Amino acid sequence: MKVGFIGLGIMGLPMAGHLQAKGHTLFTWARRQVPASVVEAGAVVCADAADVARQADIVITMLPDTPQVEEVLFGAAGVAEGLKAGGQGKCVIDMSSISPTATKAFAQRINALGADYLDAPVSGGEVGAKAASLTIMVGGPEAAFERALPLFQAMGKNITLVGGNGDGQTTKVANQIIVALNIEAVAEALLFASKAGADPAKVRQALMGGFAASRILEVHGERMIQRTFNPGFRIELHQKDLNLALQGAKELGVSLPHTASAAQLMQSCAAHGMAGKDHSALCRSLEMMANHTIAPDSPPDPPAP
Repeated sequence: MKVGFIGLGIMGLPMAGHLQAKGHTLFTWARRQVPASVVEAGAVVCADAADVARQADIVITMLPDTPQVEEVLFGAAGVAEGLKAGGQGKCVIDMSSISPTATKAFAQRINALGADYLDAPVSGGEVGAKAASLTIMVGGPEAAFERALPLFQAMGKNITLVGGNGDGQTTKVANQIIVALNIEAVAEALLFASKAGADPAKVRQALMGGFAASRILEVHGERMIQRTFNPGFRIELHQKDLNLALQGAKELGVSLPHTASAAQLMQSCAAHGMAGKDHSALCRSLEMMANHTIAPDSPPDPPAP
């Protein structure tokens, strides 16, 4: 297929690479320089997002937040402008994690230009993007989903059409609530064990064989013990997702008290300069309150001779 891809960041770059590896022709554009690896693999670099939409049959966006998606789709020289010249039969797929409410409005505006719209946020982080094992949660018409399925299969493993436009983003928000609360639970458990004098590494090992076992305990529990907070998924991005959850909860009139507490713990981390750290670093806010770390921080590198 002729596939447009806008958003070649930590997640987008390997995702685009998988599409190229499957033989799809890539059309791309970036505000900064398009990564060399994509160009070397045969991507066509376009003048702007409108040019991407004119040349590609399916346009994928993978951007940080709702305002960036809106700008790329509907701003000057955006995707919508490119669709005006002939959007019939084309499809826009937003794989970013953004507002479900805004997504429904974006879909209506794209549909008015004759193109289909799918919201298809992902879970799995940088590791899943590189391994083509992402979970992909899709909202939109079934016919458009079936057409895009080969592209999704090149990037992920667990692919589900959840419902109509916006339902994919709603599922992603639900995913982020579960992940955040699990990180908080693992952090509290390991902090409790460490403060009580137990070896947190051995506690984690024991818990991995019981009902408390989880992917979060396996991966992020190890990060907390090894003190490896280099980002796979940054705190500032998870903050954005939890804010979407709390905004949606307000609109729906429901209470999400533990989501709010996880958001506040991440806010504490961000206030202490850790917005760019991995979201497993949420444990640092609990550690600061306890004046105790789950495990000793790594000593600083020795000064250069």
